[in-house]
Amino acid sequence: MSVQEKHIQAIRQEFREIAPLLDERRIRLWCATRARAYNQEHGRGGVMAVHRATGISRNCIYAGIHELLTESPSLPVSRVRRPGGGRKHLTEVQAGLREALEHLVAPLTRGDPESKLRWVSKSTYHLSDALQAQGYTMSPMSVGALLKELDYSLQAPSKTREGGDHPDRDAQFRYIDHMIQWFQWCGWPTLSIDAKKKENIGDFRPVGKEYRPKGQPLPVRVYDFVDRHLGKVTPYGIYDIGRNHGFVNVGISADTAEFAVNSLRKWWYLLGRQHYPYASAWLLIADGGGSNGSRTRLWKTELQQLANEVMCAISVCHYPPGTSKWNRIEHRMFSEISDNWRGEPLTSREVVVNRIANTKTSTGLTILAQLDERIYEKGRKITDEELAAVHIERATFHGEWNYVIKPNRLL
Repeated sequence: MSVQEKHIQAIRQEFREIAPLLDERRIRLWCATRARAYNQEHGRGGVMAVHRATGISRNCIYAGIHELLTESPSLPVSRVRRPGGGRKHLTEVQAGLREALEHLVAPLTRGDPESKLRWVSKSTYHLSDALQAQGYTMSPMSVGALLKELDYSLQAPSKTREGGDHPDRDAQFRYIDHMIQWFQWCGWPTLSIDAKKKENIGDFRPVGKEYRPKGQPLPVRVYDFVDRHLGKVTPYGIYDIGRNHGFVNVGISADTAEFAVNSLRKWWYLLGRQHYPYASAWLLIADGGGSNGSRTRLWKTELQQLANEVMCAISVCHYPPGTSKWNRIEHRMFSEISDNWRGEPLTSREVVVNRIANTKTSTGLTILAQLDERIYEKGRKITDEELAAVHIERATFHGEWNYVIKPNRLL
């Protein structure tokens, strides 16, 4: 290694150590000082040597030398650059750029039939192309920076619209809360019920992430076609509002009203009669549709059989259409179950049951889970005569949502 190369290597090492401690101006002056020292020792080539050692542009080093040689520096000690130094902002160079970008990303643009962005995503690349088509010059990275200045950010749509808003929606909510308070005061079970969405069984790609050794992701299937042998499972949940306890019946068949009521039956014999030995009535809080829907005939006839069997009156309150997310089981139990099995494929029915059963929270939630291997028939029709045999008492307020099914022997 020549003397010059050794000198350059020394400059490089010194720069690496001192650069993090200096601002832009002091780096410029430091490089200028090293370039002058190199010239004094080797005669010439100082600017190129410092440029090779540090990567600082030669123009910057020459500017530093000029600043050192000037008797009255043009910059006060407190400034790094002279006023107006540096490249001007794109919005200053290109008049109307800011307004053009705001027009492209405005919410009303989506409905503008003349807008070229109406049918594409408003990515920074598409926005950059649209601006260039209008005669502006702006890279996708600059688009992102300007959008941030304009107080825009990447946002996903928020689920806030609930569809049809029934005029008695809030009144039904108050009615449900009143019923829950009354049943809890009596010491009777208040149960929030619903079926969780069906889950594919097998080594499918799960939702969410979980910690693993770096560079060793869990290999799963590329396609999510249902496994013929493993099939799907339907977890039907029963959440005891008063005790903060859950029961999940993991079915392997169809999600029918018979399956829903049989899940309630299992809950009673496994947990309910132990916790509520003197209960003479239950309260079920359910969605308006699905296997436990307010219009489902099979749901009512199966509840009649259950009421006769357990000798308890079963009161049911349904949420209005489009408000199922307010059902307590959704955000007190199902969300916790989803968090507990995130990032892990559900490779077998036993894995599903164990994952659910081991779901716990700091607020005391515990869940009992069982596998239900019974096959439930789909499409069972209930005749008018069978429906007439259901002893149902409807409330004066929205009797289609609020009703009581009493056991025959109590009539």
